[in-house]
Amino acid sequence: MTSPPSSVTRRRLLGALGGAALCPAASLALAQDAYPTRPIRMVVGYAPGGSVDMAARVAADILSARLGGSVVIDNLPGAAGVLAAQRVAASRPDGYTLLAGSSNEMAATALVNPSQRYSPLTDLSPIALIATAPVLFVAAPHTGVKNIDQLIALVKRSPGKYSYGSSGVGSTLHFAGELLKQRAGIFMTHIPYRGTGPLTTDLVGGALDFAMLSPTAAAPFIASGRLVPLGITSAQRFPTLPQVPALGEHPLLKGYELNGWFALAGPKHFPAPLAQKLREALQAGLTDPGMRRRLEDGGSIPATGKEDLARLMQEDTAKYAELVKFANVRE
Repeated sequence: MTSPPSSVTRRRLLGALGGAALCPAASLALAQDAYPTRPIRMVVGYAPGGSVDMAARVAADILSARLGGSVVIDNLPGAAGVLAAQRVAASRPDGYTLLAGSSNEMAATALVNPSQRYSPLTDLSPIALIATAPVLFVAAPHTGVKNIDQLIALVKRSPGKYSYGSSGVGSTLHFAGELLKQRAGIFMTHIPYRGTGPLTTDLVGGALDFAMLSPTAAAPFIASGRLVPLGITSAQRFPTLPQVPALGEHPLLKGYELNGWFALAGPKHFPAPLAQKLREALQAGLTDPGMRRRLEDGGSIPATGKEDLARLMQEDTAKYAELVKFANVRE
């Protein structure tokens, strides 16, 4: 007959079992401490060279330097960033697939795109803001409009006669135009384009009257006198365009503010320790003057590290939902 285990043996057995139970947690903690141990894939839903791609490359360079690992940009353009966001939303939450996204696919497009297969607020894990991106409202010279007062007077005389362009239905640029119409009490026909290239061609050529454009896309045309800046969508004037008023400065547009933005996100159930590690690395890197200058030269305002990305996504989604109803926006 086998004798029962002694109290010493029982303690050893329980200790061994406890150690075994702790192994998965210990292994996970060790893996997170060592992260990254292989290249991180940063998916960008736009073509190389654009504003989102530029912000992503700044973030990738920061994370590579701060984490001591490789960050590879994977451009997957299509559907205003939706294709890239869907891929990230369906990926494993292991820290090796990130979305370098924009306010389009992280807040706006779900409201107007019935084919979108993810919800930004539930299927993406917000990590950190990279930068905000104000939008310029510009006029073609043939309109004769030099300021917002002239715009309002012109459009009110002939509602529906004049048009404004954006980078697509449900884009941040589109919603910026609809907010302007709502606040000013005017009606212009929205003309969606696939990208800013054809938009600026039509605008400069006189086939379009007004447009919402990024500062970098508009800058060379403003400098040559082929476009007239009327206002910027940020709450304050843009540092590199101090002569252009903020739209919210106009009495009829008081409180107007609607910016694009660029941010890092992962799939849902993203480990909080990895998100914190990425967030701290990015925020530290954004204090570097060289990195900040790269973003500013691209028409963006670098994040301060104090922003709450999850809250920003919720607030902008609610703001866009109101504008969808106002303008009866459909894809």
